[in-house]
Amino acid sequence: MNDLKLLFFKLRRLLRSRGNSVADTDDLIQEAFLRLQLYCREHKVEKAEPFLVRVALNLSSDLHRHRKRSGSVAETVKTLQVAEAGPSADEVFAAQERLLRMKAGLDRMSPRRREVFILNRIEGYTFPQIAKQLNITLSAVEKHVAKALLFMTDWMDEENQDVEGPGK
Repeated sequence: MNDLKLLFFKLRRLLRSRGNSVADTDDLIQEAFLRLQLYCREHKVEKAEPFLVRVALNLSSDLHRHRKRSGSVAETVKTLQVAEAGPSADEVFAAQERLLRMKAGLDRMSPRRREVFILNRIEGYTFPQIAKQLNITLSAVEKHVAKALLFMTDWMDEENQDVEGPGK
C-alpha cells in the first residue's frame, strides 16, 4: 500500500511540475490508473510505474494541446460580433403595421361578428362554447366565423396589394 501512495505522490509531483492544476493532476492520475487497469486485461505489464508515468505524461500533453486549441477558438469567439436573435427593426415595424391593419379590419365588422371571431380565433373557444356563451345557434356561429374569415382574408390581401402596387 505504501508503494501505491509513493507512486501517487510521484505522479502528482511530476504532473504539477508540468503546469497542471491540482484538479487536473488528480483527474490525469485517475485516468492513467484506469488505462493501466484496462490494458492489463489483455496484456501483461512488467513494471506499472513507467507505464503510469508515460500514460500520465501523454494525457497531460493531450490536455494542454486541447486547451491551447480550444483557447484560441474561445478568444476568436470572444472577438466575434454576435447577431441579435430577435427580429430586425424592419420585421417588427412590418408586424406592427399588419396588426394595425388587422385591428382596422376588425373595427369594420359588426359587433356580433367581431365578438364571435375574437372568441373563436383569438380566445380559442369552440363553436358550441360560443353558441352557448352568446345564446345563439351553432349555425349562426358558423356563419359569423366564415364571413369574418372571408372578410379578414380580403381585407389583409388589400393591404398586400397596396404595398406591392397595382397589377401584382
